[in-house]
Amino acid sequence: MNENIFIICNKGNIPLILSIPHGGTNKFEDILYERESGIKGIDKNTIKIALKLKESIQNYSQKNFKTQKTPSLIFSDVHRSRIDFNRPPSEAYPADSKLSEKIYNDFHENLKKLLFYNFQNWKVSYLIDIHGFEKSKRPPSFMDVEIVIGTKNLQTLFPEGQPKNEKHKNIRNLIIEELHKNNIFAAPIWPRQKEYVLTGGYITQKYGAENYDFSKSMQIEFSDDIRYNDEKLYLKVIRILSKTLSNFFLSK
Repeated sequence: MNENIFIICNKGNIPLILSIPHGGTNKFEDILYERESGIKGIDKNTIKIALKLKESIQNYSQKNFKTQKTPSLIFSDVHRSRIDFNRPPSEAYPADSKLSEKIYNDFHENLKKLLFYNFQNWKVSYLIDIHGFEKSKRPPSFMDVEIVIGTKNLQTLFPEGQPKNEKHKNIRNLIIEELHKNNIFAAPIWPRQKEYVLTGGYITQKYGAENYDFSKSMQIEFSDDIRYNDEKLYLKVIRILSKTLSNFFLSK
């Protein structure tokens, strides 16, 4: 898989993929057309989060397991106003833009290749699709959380129901548990309260366990406080996630 000016795609050495569909900042105004409808704002600093998380996993694994491990990574520098990689083709780009169509297809073909690369090497693949949200836009009376995780009620992890022996061990629950231990609130939680409900978008559902029985996917949305308002909180979240993910993949 070759890097180009539109898409960055790197293979890792653990069965984890980080994808960032809405972090690009380049509109390529001379060659790409603006989408006519849909949300056009980017998820600011989500690429920064993914790169820092990748680096932190490398450092944690080297320090604690004496071996440097790294997730696979895929993102695009194309602005969301031009291409929305987290939408089906009919909604993702202007219909008359062949270049936009090619870039979109390249992104998804490379992501699919990463899934099968993981399957060939580990017989399983995990995908975390990284997004952002603004806390001020949460509905009235809903929980004030920093992170929201979407798995279509775990169906993108376990399409036929969660095995009883994994009830408290699945990757979503482990992440939420560690965040709450460190006083960072995330949704969903149990017992259920009035909170955000996030099923996960096109990428999470398309590449999850419902369509690929070896693939487990989730969408993680980071608040604006984590992404650009609170540097201390940002670093704390990265530290928790890198520890949790490293232990999950390296203690097996």
